[in-house]
Formats: sequence, C-alpha cells, structure tokens
Amino acid sequence: MAAPKYTLLCLENPLLDIQAKGDEALLNKYGLKANDAILAEEKHKSLYEELLNNKEAKIIPGGAAQNTARGAQYILPASSVVYIGCVGKDNYANMLLEATKKEGLHVEYRYDEKEPTGRCGVIITGHNRSMCTDLAAANCYKLEHLKEHWKLVEDASVYYVGGYHLTVCVPAVLALAEEAAAKNKTFVFSLSAPFIPQFFKDQLDSTSAYWDYLIGNETEALSYAESHGLETKNIAEIAQHIADLPKKNTQRKRTVIITQGTDPTIVAIQGESKPQQFEVKPIAESEIVDTNGAGDAFAGGFVAGIVQGKDLHSSVDQGSWLAKLSLTQLGPAYPFPKHTYSS
Repeated sequence: MAAPKYTLLCLENPLLDIQAKGDEALLNKYGLKANDAILAEEKHKSLYEELLNNKEAKIIPGGAAQNTARGAQYILPASSVVYIGCVGKDNYANMLLEATKKEGLHVEYRYDEKEPTGRCGVIITGHNRSMCTDLAAANCYKLEHLKEHWKLVEDASVYYVGGYHLTVCVPAVLALAEEAAAKNKTFVFSLSAPFIPQFFKDQLDSTSAYWDYLIGNETEALSYAESHGLETKNIAEIAQHIADLPKKNTQRKRTVIITQGTDPTIVAIQGESKPQQFEVKPIAESEIVDTNGAGDAFAGGFVAGIVQGKDLHSSVDQGSWLAKLSLTQLGPAYPFPKHTYSS
C-alpha cells in the first residue's frame, strides 16, 4: 500500500504542553508569576514531572505551528497534514506521538541524542496561566532531516512555517521556500511573535521574498514596522507595505493577513491599494475558557481553506471560526467530536 501524500507540510518547534491547576505555593516554589510566559532556567527543571504527577494534568501537543497543523488536520480529510520538528529520545516524545496520533496528525520528528523533548509547563490559577518553556531539543533541528524526508516536501502542495523556526534552522526554512517558488507551490509564513522581527530581522528578511501568505497579529505587525523603519502605526498601511515587498514567485500575489483579536482582521494583497477588513466570529465572554493558541487556531483554519481551494473570504472566515472554537477549550485544543465549519 502506497504511503499517503500529505497536502500540507508544517515546520517548526514541537513542544509538549503539560497543564495542571496550581496555587500560590507552587508558583512561589519555582519563582513564577500567575500570568506570565518565560523560558526555563535550571531551577525550573523539576516542574514538568511535578505537573505530570498531578492527577488532573492535561497533556497537549504544543508549539505554535504544531497547534496550527493540528487545527488544519481537524478540518481537512484524514492524512492531509504532516508536521516536522525536533524532539528528544524520551518519554515526553512518546507522549507527543500518542497525543498527535489521537488527533490524526502525522509527524516526522528528528530525534536528538542529547537534549530532551521541549516542554511547556502551564500552571493554571483561576483564569491565569503561568507558562514556563524549556525548548531543549526543539532548538536542535537540522537541514539533513528535511533532506532525508524530501519526498514529503515534493508531495505537499502547501508549506506552512512558523517564525519561531528562524531561531533554530534558517536553511530548512529557505529550502522549503525555494522549493515552493521553483514549483509554484504555496508558501505560508507566520510572524509568530513580536521578538522575531525585532531580534531576528535579518533571518526574517531572508525569507520575505518567498511569502505567498504572511500571517501575524497587530503587535507583530507593529514590531515589524518599528524594526524596518516604517513611520506608521496604521495596521492596514503596514500590511500593504509588507504585501508590496519584492517577490520571488511572480505567479502569485502576496497576501498579508493581520488579526487584531476581536477587532476586524486586516487583509492586504500585493498591488492593491486598499486593504480589506473581515469581521471576526463573535463569542460571549462566558464561553471563553482559554485564549492561548487562538492565533495558531486561526492560522490552522485559514491554511486549511487554502488547501481546500477556498476563496480568501471563506478561508479567513474559517480561520475565525476555528479560533472561536479553540477559545471554548482548555488549550490550545479543539473540541471532539469534531465540529463542521459553516459560514
């Protein structure tokens, strides 16, 4: 039996999210704040096992692009999405594999011999979340692994790369980008976080000519504008500037999508002077369980629309729909049994 041909290939940094309810004493033990996100230090290393020992601990595949890949697979037919990144040879990786398999996401991890699988410990106190991340093996991805699995690259027609991977392996990002441009495939890139354009500007700019779609939020757009000397804080103007940057594959116009939480999503298309606005799906505050990962969910719904051949409006709307669904879950997660998109 022939192996499946995955239509969408996603690349970034896989993490195992370990979530559990805690209290002030637990936060104080590790020197954490109730509503914060930090990178782990040596003193935090025992946190992950402590959270796992909590009977109510929830294990979720994490990492921004892996969340997006899970979201796209939630919508698309079985065996549509493959996700690539680096993990350790340990039980955390086994947990990741088990969790992604349950959701129908196919993964091809590189296994690092030295570093453990990246983990994000999440202590939930009331409506607050304290996130402590140890990237570990996620930092160890190598281009050679992508080359070893190049058949997956050749079979896919859409590539999605999260900006966090610019801190890990730029050559792998560029390999996908160049393949997309050469074969007229679709290359989707996410800004991921404000620090990417701020501290990884050169790495980011090395990929910009390849972006067919760029996804970000308003704080990331403002960070891009500041780091690139744009004298405006107007999100629509920033989006249009990015859309009009030089482009390698001239067979496709670049589309820039900037989400703004509950405010309308801004969409700018290369060569078109007036960006569009799309309303987001309304949700009652009482329905919101967790806002973490909503942006990743939007990207998953949007990219699924691109894979399905939907028009821009439907793809953005599907992204908004999946983001709304994710807000109702302790996440980043999606409800099961699966819901079906309707505009």
